[in-house]
Amino acid sequence: MGAYYRPGGVYRDLPEQMPKYQENRFKNAQTVKELNEARSGSLLDFLEDFTDRFPVYVSEYHTLLTDNRIWKQRTVGIGVISPERALQKGFSGPMLRGSGIEWDLRKKQPYEVYDRMDFDIPVGVNGDCYDRYLVRMEEMLQANRIIRQCIEWLRKNPGPVITDDHKVAPPAREKMKGSMEELIHHFKLFTEGMHVPAGEAYAAIEHPKGEMAVWAVSDGANKPYRIKLHTAGIPHLAGVDELVRGHMLADATAVIGTIDLVLGDVDR
Repeated sequence: MGAYYRPGGVYRDLPEQMPKYQENRFKNAQTVKELNEARSGSLLDFLEDFTDRFPVYVSEYHTLLTDNRIWKQRTVGIGVISPERALQKGFSGPMLRGSGIEWDLRKKQPYEVYDRMDFDIPVGVNGDCYDRYLVRMEEMLQANRIIRQCIEWLRKNPGPVITDDHKVAPPAREKMKGSMEELIHHFKLFTEGMHVPAGEAYAAIEHPKGEMAVWAVSDGANKPYRIKLHTAGIPHLAGVDELVRGHMLADATAVIGTIDLVLGDVDR
């Protein structure tokens, strides 16, 4: 998926036909039929079917957990952080919104097409593990709303999915094979890359774990002079000591779970 997004657009258009499961020694005819029920149309049809079903699943998660006595005993009042302290610690994403601060880059500093999307920013009240859990649950439903709006737009607006400027995007494969000029463009782009004007740029997005940003410095060459990645992992990990003070060792599991920590990100 990381290679699907390209400078100037995306790798290719969405498929018009979903691949289907085949019978084998692990899947009988009935199982294959059930798995392929939503795969008779395009990828947009498949995604739309998922968005129809997903709220039902979230409702089942709520039934299982939200009012569960044991779940609440292990999350309510655990890992509390005030809104003021969350800001001081550099928290972002659900860790900040769980403390009652309505901050989401998609609303406050819109990028891509988020200014055209209709969605809400869920916030907590108490800043504990339970509130952060509720925020993440509601964010899944809001993401579902965004996906449905994108599906509707894509159905109404078919068209090119990548720029035809060969300084930033390779030519189509069928054109490249029939034109020496296009072939040269292709090899030049992949061997030399792009020459970005000298200067610096900073861009941030709202990642599921919090704020994620890239600071890049160019000296005019085809490789960046400096790249710095900012992710939410380190400030959130730095807050674990404060969040678990006074709790049982087992409560660290709930705290780390609501942080949604990835240690590979921290190690980086």
